[in-house]
Amino acid sequence: MVHSLHIPPCLRTPTHHHHPPPVDKSLRIQIEGPLVSVQKLLPNVSWHVDVCKPIFPQPAGPKLAELTYRAIYGHNALPDIGSRLVVRDEYLSWIHHKNEIDYYGVTFDNNVPSDEYFPEVLQINIIEIEADEGEYANEYLPFMISPADYIGKKILAVPRCCQKRKGSTDRRRVNGLVAERDVMRQGIDREVITKLLVGHGVYSTKIPEKRFDIVPRPPTGQAPKER
Repeated sequence: MVHSLHIPPCLRTPTHHHHPPPVDKSLRIQIEGPLVSVQKLLPNVSWHVDVCKPIFPQPAGPKLAELTYRAIYGHNALPDIGSRLVVRDEYLSWIHHKNEIDYYGVTFDNNVPSDEYFPEVLQINIIEIEADEGEYANEYLPFMISPADYIGKKILAVPRCCQKRKGSTDRRRVNGLVAERDVMRQGIDREVITKLLVGHGVYSTKIPEKRFDIVPRPPTGQAPKER
């Protein structure tokens, strides 16, 4: 049975500015959770998990991104707008000593400019309810859920603002992983390395337009005296 993806309303007063975000806002979104939950959302999607021959993205990646976009914004992404719903990265948690995964996540962009390497991030975690009848959710979320509302019907997904975890490293972590993915896809060169530094928070803004191959001299034109 196909389950629906359910993101509850924000618990905060006033609501968090990313829950939900304005549709035109530049935002990088990551959603992740147990594979068993993702498979309930996408039961007919095939998986190609081979640690020796990885593919990117998995067939489930764009489809999970589409479901998430619809759950966040209340409508499908317009196909003629290329800046929306751009898959940038995915996460596969490999089972030790097995060529299998048990956890999956996808990262996608909405309206993120091509020269923006440190956008704001919306982190969403999928919570499996059926496996333990909601025990984990009711222990680790700041609100109570009724398992009967979810089992066999829908999958719970909770933005970071409505979790107990603060997510203080979400922006650096998610952007860093996207930068690493770019390194793997494009090869290592100066600009890509700079993107990686931006993604990991070494820089907190866009890459400056002005670059120097050597350290520039002081404005006076005179090198500083050694001490």
